[in-house]
Amino acid sequence: MCRSIDSISAALRAAQEAADFLNSPAATETDGAASGEVLTALAAVRDKLAAANAALLRRFDAADAHAADGYPNSASWLAAKCKMSRRAAKAQVRQMRVFTARPVLHEAAAGGDLSESWAGQIAEWTRKLPDEMHEETDKILVEAARAGADLRDLATIAGLAIERWRQQQPDQDPNRFDFKDRYLAAGTTFGGAGVLRGDLTPECAAALAAVLEALGKRQGPEDDRSKAQRFHDALQEACHLLIGARMVPDRAGGDTTAVVHIPISQLRQMPGAPELEDEWLRARLGEAEPGYLDGKDAETAACDALTVPVVTGRADMTVIDKLIALAHAVCGPDCRLLRPGRTLGTLSGGLSTEALQAHRYAIARLAIDLVSGPGGIASELRTGLLQRPYGTPSLPLDIGRSDTIPAAIRRAVTVRDMHCAWPGGCDRPASATDVHHLVHQEDGGVTSVQNCGLFCEFHHETCIHRWGWQVILHPDGNYEARSPDGRQVLHSHAPPLADTA
Repeated sequence: MCRSIDSISAALRAAQEAADFLNSPAATETDGAASGEVLTALAAVRDKLAAANAALLRRFDAADAHAADGYPNSASWLAAKCKMSRRAAKAQVRQMRVFTARPVLHEAAAGGDLSESWAGQIAEWTRKLPDEMHEETDKILVEAARAGADLRDLATIAGLAIERWRQQQPDQDPNRFDFKDRYLAAGTTFGGAGVLRGDLTPECAAALAAVLEALGKRQGPEDDRSKAQRFHDALQEACHLLIGARMVPDRAGGDTTAVVHIPISQLRQMPGAPELEDEWLRARLGEAEPGYLDGKDAETAACDALTVPVVTGRADMTVIDKLIALAHAVCGPDCRLLRPGRTLGTLSGGLSTEALQAHRYAIARLAIDLVSGPGGIASELRTGLLQRPYGTPSLPLDIGRSDTIPAAIRRAVTVRDMHCAWPGGCDRPASATDVHHLVHQEDGGVTSVQNCGLFCEFHHETCIHRWGWQVILHPDGNYEARSPDGRQVLHSHAPPLADTA
């Protein structure tokens, strides 16, 4: 016997009983074909319940009933009291507002003539029409749905209504993007991931597409990212480029930095250079090596250096050979200075080619230490012969462990690498790169020019940090990249040929 429902409480009890039965084992006995009919009937019930929910929520919202429980709006009340996500709660409020503004669509959904989703689609199609046309247009569309029209037919009818109105208003285009509708919302999920939602103007969409296309290209054979992943990384890189270029408000821009290359050979040819070299050598022989700047002195020097002098030179290995010969001449009677045309392999004294190469390397490293740094001859010549800004104090280029890359090291690495140093041939400019520690700090790596390299966003963040590629800078300047499994090895240039005796 059917029970009469004469109150909301009775209706809710009946609905609960019906839901309990549909979730009971008895309902699982329905076969596949019959399940389709049940799903259709459930959809109709769900649409009617959505219309009832909208009507009740309308009254609740109009009375500001959420305030009695201490909530600022209906969406936050729904999220807390009805155990809904914020997104779902906001969607219910939006649907309520649509049904409130379009009563014909609400009544059709309540009566079972229109589904909730079709009602929302019709409202979206015709939202640009003037309010006075909504009721008439909605009635036509609801009648068509009752007569059996599908969603495509309804779209055609809505399009005709819009076209008729457009012809009556030739100066207005209902399909044109309404500038007031633009928005972009950035949210964060529970796990910390970001979520973007928005409605962009055509101009903004075109600009964004241009940036994503430019920065979202494949970076080499090792780049197996999907297009969507490349576009995500391109957006991140674009933001980093803006921040790095100091073009973001509240990140004041600085003066342009001029990097001036000063060959040490030219410094040595300037008037007064021989005397200065002689004075420097005598001081070095009689005094302890001066220390590098640190603390406030280094900080002050770095702040003053808007024009950055960089003394350049080349490795003349014949000078190293002469040093080796001189050392052996001092050590034994069979060793003498190399003469023109003599090779390492024919140097008297019985040293093997391998031993001589080891000597070359060791002495070359000592020679580099001798001329570099604030107390080296390159710095002495530059600061003693040149005026400001080219004679300013040197900046520290090796500071041990540091949470940030000092400007001096960043500039020196940029001068050396010039662009992304990834061995696969990436040519992203220095302005689009990060300075990366080749040996990670957690593995004992120091913040120095030799332990740093320039890498673009993809090769730095993705290949090195996420995929686990290892990058090595060899003494000859050759960058080597190894894949995590060791199967791929890339070189920036071919390794030098082995020396022959």
